Amino acid sequence: MSTHGELAEGAFVRTYVVTRGRTRPRHLLGLETVLEAGPGRAGPGQAEENERILALCQERRRSVTELAGRLGRPVAVVKILLSDLLDARALVVAVTDAYAASGADADERPTLDLLAALAVALKRKWPDAVYPQAG
Repeated sequence: MSTHGELAEGAFVRTYVVTRGRTRPRHLLGLETVLEAGPGRAGPGQAEENERILALCQERRRSVTELAGRLGRPVAVVKILLSDLLDARALVVAVTDAYAASGADADERPTLDLLAALAVALKRKWPDAVYPQAG
């Protein structure tokens, strides 16, 4: 008969194996980041959860939160698996045009120059803040 401690230890060991000991994803992914199937394929030796992630994302776009819930895995673990699939281009981040729904003209959209200036201003205002790079 298994004790609760043995079950918890088994889950920890399984998580360690699934992530190959990694504790952080290579990509900056928010809980609300939406992913969809990409042109690539998962690499050999990838976790069986990756096949499930790909199957779910082939049905339709899915958020990080939804994928973690459907897999029954912690979000941190799922982000590591998603990073592997992004590296293999088996998944891509779904980019939607937020301005299309509002009917905004191209002139009303923020330019790359404006966004770069905003980033510089934020870094100047809060120089000690950590700004991880996406992708």
